[in-house]
This record gives sequence, C-alpha cells and structure tokens, in this order.
Amino acid sequence: MSYIKAEDILPEELLKKIQQYVNVRLIYIPCVEKREWGSGTDSREFFRERNERIFEDFLAGTRPQELALLYALSEKSIQRILREQRAVASIKEVC
Repeated sequence: MSYIKAEDILPEELLKKIQQYVNVRLIYIPCVEKREWGSGTDSREFFRERNERIFEDFLAGTRPQELALLYALSEKSIQRILREQRAVASIKEVC
C-alpha cells in the first residue's frame, strides 16, 4: 500500500480540522465498504474444514502435541482450535 499526501486529496478546511487532532503522525482511515476476512477467497472454507478435521482427530484420540506436529501448528493454536470447535459442537447439540 502506498501513501497519498492528504494535502493532495483533502479540502484545506478538512485537513486543518484533522491536524487539530493528529499532527505529524500517521493515521489509518478505514475503507467505507469493509469486507469480511476471507470473503474474496476460499480461505474461510479451507480453515473451517481443517479445524473440523483437527477436532475429529482429537476426538479419535490424537493428542494435542501430535496434532500440532501433524498440522504444523503450535500447541497453543491447537488448543484454541479445540476450544472453538467444542463451542461449535455444543451449539449444534442445543439446536
């Protein structure tokens, strides 16, 4: 991402107003049309399926340490995935 000089695109009045709050610092102005992460690719589906496989392997008896090696993730990531998948499974049971 390249930077654009604010003075090249903003009206002078607006630029002066912004300078009252932020002077000589970088700021991020978010996009108006915010898209959800992974909405433009198959990433969400890939990770959802992977996490379900990890949970199934865990329920079948594979230890978290082994899952970390098998899926090339940290044990902390495996623990987080298992925690999330348990929550999803408990919601499915209620419905």
